[in-house]
Amino acid sequence: MTALRGFRVVEIAEGVAGEYCGKLLADFGAELIKVERPGTGSPTRSMAPIVGSDAGPENSGLFAYLNTNKKSVVLDLASKAGLDTLHKLIATADVVIDDHDEDWLKNVGLTPAQAEHDHPSVIFCSITPFGHGAPAAWRNAKSINVFNASGWGYHSPTAADPSKPPLKGAGRFMADYEGAIDAALCIVSSLYWRTHSNQGQFVDISQMEVLVSRADCVVGRMITGEAEANDLRTAYDMGGPHGFFRCADGFVYLMVTNRKHWLGLCKLMGNPEWSKSFDENWLEFGATLEKVVEFRKHFAAWLLAAKKDEVSETAQRLDVPLVPVNNATDVQRSPQFVFREYFQRVTHPVLGEALYPTVPYKMSATPVKITSPAPLLGAHTATILDNRQAVGGAKAHA
Repeated sequence: MTALRGFRVVEIAEGVAGEYCGKLLADFGAELIKVERPGTGSPTRSMAPIVGSDAGPENSGLFAYLNTNKKSVVLDLASKAGLDTLHKLIATADVVIDDHDEDWLKNVGLTPAQAEHDHPSVIFCSITPFGHGAPAAWRNAKSINVFNASGWGYHSPTAADPSKPPLKGAGRFMADYEGAIDAALCIVSSLYWRTHSNQGQFVDISQMEVLVSRADCVVGRMITGEAEANDLRTAYDMGGPHGFFRCADGFVYLMVTNRKHWLGLCKLMGNPEWSKSFDENWLEFGATLEKVVEFRKHFAAWLLAAKKDEVSETAQRLDVPLVPVNNATDVQRSPQFVFREYFQRVTHPVLGEALYPTVPYKMSATPVKITSPAPLLGAHTATILDNRQAVGGAKAHA
């Protein structure tokens, strides 16, 4: 038994945000019908990483991950027949996921007003960079634009050189993944509401607002006026000497904020002489920029001889928040991930067998599992479009 069994979702989204949202619902058991353009399919089919030498529509590792447990239907939405078939398909659905701009929605007859009129019981979720009503020039923004517009890009570097530009951000698609999570939450909430109201609704997700809602304490204090915003990014270190440090076999990340952390860290380093010049409570009441710089210099020198896994395990036993910075191989081999069975082996008809990430939660009654790999382009077109019930009571071809 799965949590969303019996619900049908039509995914007309073509980007990472919409596809990840759909994946979350499909992994919970919803029937997910992905509508793709003829010939090339979804643009994510051509996005890296590409597996093998063939750059065909079945060789994207990104698409393979984002589209497990889905069905693929090819429709030409530039044609009247294709649009008619899409609307018949939507009429059989509970949810529609989209990530196109407002002009595109108008062209296919799915603006909020049109959707409410033509499909009043269907939940439409639109995930866009800045939400509906944004200036036209902003509508084609990418994740990096949203990441920086939200404020995260500017303050993310720790101990940053103020003469250098902000970092790009964590991963290629942070805004997309975060927006997708909120979208999936809104969809499930809307499905619950519909059981009482028998009405659909239009859900408008702004990826930038999602990221702003994730703002950490530094940005939050500046937004509320508690702290003065300034252009010196090193000022963010006033909360403590957090950040990445090089060690013998890679990097670790340190996050210390209080007396307990400091005493444990001193013990970890063998209580060196230089540490005695720091008050036990300096992290809470004396974390001046000068002290932070001095600490970094000594700690970085000591850490160069340590190995990341060993020093991290010892630090955590001393209640010091120090963790290894893992690469992809490290993550797959992590004893914790192995114990949790986080990765699942999936066999794709073109890409072969590989380990896929699953979900970061365990559900006793309705477990989440990858039951099918990402679909080949158009693999389910005939099955679904030739099914009378699936397309509103009449055969439809596009």
